[in-house]
Amino acid sequence: MPITVGTKAPDFTLKTKTPEGLKDVTLSRNFGQKQTVLLFFPLAFTGVCTQEMCDQSAGLEQYVQLGAEVIGVSVDSPFAQEAWAKVNRISIPLVSDLNKEVTRAYGVLFPMLAGVGDTAARAAFVIGRDGVVKYAEQTATPKDLPNFAAVKAALAN
Repeated sequence: MPITVGTKAPDFTLKTKTPEGLKDVTLSRNFGQKQTVLLFFPLAFTGVCTQEMCDQSAGLEQYVQLGAEVIGVSVDSPFAQEAWAKVNRISIPLVSDLNKEVTRAYGVLFPMLAGVGDTAARAAFVIGRDGVVKYAEQTATPKDLPNFAAVKAALAN
């Protein structure tokens, strides 16, 4: 069960891979400055995840205009995420929750996806400038995409 609207968002520092090397991304760096959209997705190099991240990358300017940063979170390694982003021109920062601590903290662990192992469920959270969850959604199945119109509406409020 995902954490609920009104909950203080669990802070985290996770790794992302950039051309310059591994870099820390900390959620709370946005507190007091801008809103954050966290998009949890099961696995890089899969069809629905690729569609989701490519579509959101293509519409990234809409999030910027709403005063938000978008961060993708998966249990993939930062090296796999970087290769996937490069191949698919994904411009959203992707962070690695390899040990699944953040996925568990947000209540979106998906057990035994396709018999392979535990991954993040597909989920979307809007975190306000105050660090409080303004929108929370876990999709019914990993094949379903979040309601991005509702995500943007939460950012606009």
